[in-house]
Amino acid sequence: MIPTAKGVERLPSWPDSRLVLTPAARWLIEHDGKIIPMADLIEGFCRHLIAEGIPLFRVTTGQPSMHPLTFTRGFTWQRDAGVTMTERGHGVVRTAEYLNSPIAVIHQGAAAIRRRLALADTPMDFGILHDLKAMGVTDYLVLPMRFTQGPGMGGNDGQNISFMSFATDRPGGFRPEELSYLEELMPLVALRLELEAGRRMTRDLLTTYLGRGPAKRVLKGNFMRGRGYEVEAAIWLSDLRGFTAFSDRRPPQEVVAMLDSYFDAMAVPIQAHDGEVLKFIGDGLLAIFRVEDRPGGREEACRRALTAAREAFNGLYELNQGRAIEGAPPVRVGIALHVGKVVFGNIGARDRLDFTVIGRAVNEVARVETQTKVLDRPLLTSAAFAAEVRDCPLISVGFHALRGVQQPQELFALSGECLAGYE
Repeated sequence: MIPTAKGVERLPSWPDSRLVLTPAARWLIEHDGKIIPMADLIEGFCRHLIAEGIPLFRVTTGQPSMHPLTFTRGFTWQRDAGVTMTERGHGVVRTAEYLNSPIAVIHQGAAAIRRRLALADTPMDFGILHDLKAMGVTDYLVLPMRFTQGPGMGGNDGQNISFMSFATDRPGGFRPEELSYLEELMPLVALRLELEAGRRMTRDLLTTYLGRGPAKRVLKGNFMRGRGYEVEAAIWLSDLRGFTAFSDRRPPQEVVAMLDSYFDAMAVPIQAHDGEVLKFIGDGLLAIFRVEDRPGGREEACRRALTAAREAFNGLYELNQGRAIEGAPPVRVGIALHVGKVVFGNIGARDRLDFTVIGRAVNEVARVETQTKVLDRPLLTSAAFAAEVRDCPLISVGFHALRGVQQPQELFALSGECLAGYE
């Protein structure tokens, strides 16, 4: 090592180095620690190959996912059209489209698939070949990419196998040296795509199990125990009615299916109005609508929460319509809404932490939710919440004693027209 100014060291130059990288290979490994969106990464890779003389017309690849709704994300680059992305659900591997595709054969361990579409005797044994030939493609190559982790896609050795396909419309197709070059690039392509896929899967998993807000904090390194900060928010706490009796009488699969449908009806409108679902507590749900960094302050946060609640009732109405046809009992819920300051923090044991909110406002919304059962109301709000949405159809249901609160509190409910079809 050669010392330089201020203690910084510089490696000596090695003019006889045998490490030679092509532009496409260098594009795959040089990223300076920056995250490149997958579409941009694939676009750049294809453009570098074209600059090196590889006559690409179309390139496709698949990226594994770890998401409850998405099994894989497919990317297609086409000359003069750029990159498009398609998400595939978990049932894709059972479809005829997949089972009759060259991708399925690659996932089973094939070393490569090539079809020279310009030749009359080329077997047209995959449906995609007819589409490619109609586009003017003359040669089609599919190569495996072996990942070290991620959801399995097959492979005889237990590895997770993805793929990359290359198509050209040049007369005569790919030359032998071009085929060899593309095959040699696959380990580098797999390494870089797995890096990007890993980042995406980490973000998806954290968002799925922690929520958007906590996931962002964890990814930024804010995961130390005992860290917390105060935020002002509209607070949502909801709970199913009669769930204990229902779960005692029904088979587990039916209980889980009902809970999934119920939570969809609740969580989808919450997230659509920029709320954060913090946790599912058995059959309960805790969410917040932050006041910070949004125009309109407390009023706007409370309006988003109330709008989400009304949309949730609409979703429950549709859910119960379907359940009535099936002869199943209706799903009933109690929603409590409050507004105040909470402490949002990372709390728990040394090796098992949870992002949650605590504080007086959380305790108060829990007491209000209890009153939805006592008063037989599907939604109740605190006076503080109702004061922020005066022009919305909330009506007073009087003053009521809340456990742990010294003075009786005035509570508010939605008017009847807002609950049409639900009650």
